[in-house]
Amino acid sequence: MKWMSLYLVGYALVMAGIVAALWKIGVLERLGAFWTGIGVVVVVGIGIILAVQGSGQKSMIEVDRN
Repeated sequence: MKWMSLYLVGYALVMAGIVAALWKIGVLERLGAFWTGIGVVVVVGIGIILAVQGSGQKSMIEVDRN
């Protein structure tokens, strides 16, 4: 769970940087608040999916009962 949280924080920072860059060059002004909100929700959803997908690998643990 710790690595998933760290991944989500990093992903949020990258997305915040991208949103800031789009705002600075004026792209977000042309899109409007509604479409910007939809884009943010989609990007956060993709980040969660990627974090959960790479959060852990299942492996078999053998217990030797001798």
